[in-house]
Amino acid sequence: MKQNNVPSADILNCLANLSSDEVFTSPELANRMLDLLPQELFSNPKTTFLDPCCKSGVFLREIAKRLLKGLEKEIPDLQKRIDHIMSKQLFGIALTRLTAEMSRRTLYCAKKADGEYSVATCFKGEQGNLRYMRCEHTWDNGKCACCGANRAQYDRVETIENYAYPFIHKNLNEIFNKMQFDVIIGNPPYQMSDGGHGASAIPIYHFFVEQAKKLNPRFLSMIIPARWYAGGRGLDKFREGMLNDNRIRVLCDYFNSEECFPGIDLSGGVCYFLWDRDNKGMCKVSSVLNGVVSTKIRPLLEKNADTFVRFNQSIDIIGKIQSYKEPSFMSIVSANDPFGYDVRVENSYLRVKPDIKESTFKGALKIHYWGKNGKSVGYVDRTSVRKGASMIDEAKIFISRSYGERGEFPYLVIGKPFLGENKTVCTETYIVIGAGYGKIELKNIIGYMTTKFFRFLVMLKKNTQSATRGVYQFVPLQDFTHPWTDEMLYKKYDLDENEINFIESMIKPME
Repeated sequence: MKQNNVPSADILNCLANLSSDEVFTSPELANRMLDLLPQELFSNPKTTFLDPCCKSGVFLREIAKRLLKGLEKEIPDLQKRIDHIMSKQLFGIALTRLTAEMSRRTLYCAKKADGEYSVATCFKGEQGNLRYMRCEHTWDNGKCACCGANRAQYDRVETIENYAYPFIHKNLNEIFNKMQFDVIIGNPPYQMSDGGHGASAIPIYHFFVEQAKKLNPRFLSMIIPARWYAGGRGLDKFREGMLNDNRIRVLCDYFNSEECFPGIDLSGGVCYFLWDRDNKGMCKVSSVLNGVVSTKIRPLLEKNADTFVRFNQSIDIIGKIQSYKEPSFMSIVSANDPFGYDVRVENSYLRVKPDIKESTFKGALKIHYWGKNGKSVGYVDRTSVRKGASMIDEAKIFISRSYGERGEFPYLVIGKPFLGENKTVCTETYIVIGAGYGKIELKNIIGYMTTKFFRFLVMLKKNTQSATRGVYQFVPLQDFTHPWTDEMLYKKYDLDENEINFIESMIKPME
């Protein structure tokens, strides 16, 4: 029977992700990362590779393909070449028992490295060089000292997976005795629940990056959430270290994570990087959005910035604005929880809800909060205010301290600001802007906040749903005795047609 000449499907393209925290890497994405490496590595029989966070085994398989081709002249015999590559060059540490078996099937074509159907004939143990060993968390006051896992959730019997990942919980010499790796590459787990409510979680991916750097490979490449640009949640030190590390020579930044992981929406996007131990210098930054790639050689930490500035096209825009040396809009934005209503039960994540009445009463303050039916208004006693008392009797602007858009494009970036009269307060759902300005000025501030110019500059700092005070850093303060439009702002800062078109393409109108 004549067979159709149709290429067989790659099963690794068909794997369902375990969650938004355990995201599988496609072969195509793995190869984009491998393309960043000097390709002569794959023609050297002494190059060693480690994937310290194997899920499907895709990185090791794709490396094996390149080595099989690159070493063809060096080791002509196919079986000898396979055995050399599998035993001397490729090493992996699986995240769990399940991913260990999956990765061995991918790399060795068998559940057991020394099994009958394994492509390698060199192993005398079923794990081969793709290892998993159960290890335990190191508990300290209810949290793991290594990864921050919550003891109540992860202190489990041996028959249940405890997610104590070997690469960050054990000494590597216990897994691979005194090995030095030329290349460390992988896609680590992203976060672990910290015992809070809803999506409360702590990042974990940075531990894998930091541990890999300590091993001092020649090259390091990992794909991780881009939320580290914003810091917070234990990432401030990591952010500082990354932005000041001139060994990061390539950074590929995806504002929309679905362009890397179809169907997976990771707030803030994702990035992958190449760290080159022996070659320091500026970074080749590729910004990817809607299939369009912009590449620029630049420092990861721009002048007058404390975080990574996304979108290469924005660098000149920020430079023009900062040349005016105007105060930041951030100076008129309150801190989180402006009136002190974010109160928790002692030693708990449970909130102590304020006593909000539906109807007004003598001496009552109007309070804006988020209720069961969304945006709500109620009334509280003045004595319930724990801080920010000076703002109570001032007119002001309220805006949500969190705003997320699920993969939508173009973007609104922030929620709609609204005017708060005097004798009004809010819960921690909102922050306050412009307390102390007159009502005409406040209306002009709201108009300014609805411009695309304003929201574009906020987007450059807003790498998560959080829209707190710091995201307004790049926005310049204006004279609010008169209204502002985008046209006026583009003219004031002398933005050219390409810069204007870029802003217009990124931001949707706000009523």
